[in-house]
Amino acid sequence: MTSRTPEQQHLLNQLTCIAEGLGRALAPFCEVIVNDLLAPDQAVVAIHNNQSGRAVGDPATELGLARIADPALPQVLANYPNRFPDGRPCKGTSIGIRDSAGNYVAALCLNVDLTLVLNVQALLAQFASTEGTAPVSESLAPAGAAALRQHIDGFAARHGTTARALKADERRALLRELKEVGLTEMRRAMGTIAGHLGVSRATVYKDFNSQGKP
Repeated sequence: MTSRTPEQQHLLNQLTCIAEGLGRALAPFCEVIVNDLLAPDQAVVAIHNNQSGRAVGDPATELGLARIADPALPQVLANYPNRFPDGRPCKGTSIGIRDSAGNYVAALCLNVDLTLVLNVQALLAQFASTEGTAPVSESLAPAGAAALRQHIDGFAARHGTTARALKADERRALLRELKEVGLTEMRRAMGTIAGHLGVSRATVYKDFNSQGKP
């Protein structure tokens, strides 16, 4: 039987409880393993959401052995690429647990199955892709909307804020400026302005009609 101090046994017991909680919270895609680094030949003492095919009593991995051999190894190694034995991609995180003397006692390992995430990522990329060009240039926004939004953003930038953070007096000043350069005459201008400012069209019309008021 492996000899360990009461402190080391306590740390291992607590880590086992933490692993159980993480296993329940991160099921089913995250494998959670507790490795006893004081018994490398039978290192695995707990495993939840088994993805790797390992079992309680299995020996330590290369990373576990590296921790035993080199106390200077970083305590947290996060999000490194890995693969399960069946080839599925995963990302691993290994957290070394030290006793009060600074010796590695155990390691908590998280292995996240990336299969579903990568499949969804590929599906979204395919869905968002476009092919070729239309016979004519097309925009679903009203003509001139881009210029109107650009002018609004420029106004907001000059006032050290954003379009949606403009106050009522600033909106009125903006509308005066837009009127002066003729941008309020464009088709659906008020709707475009309202959408970009994040206010209702009624608010824009109210501000527009009260431009000269304080």
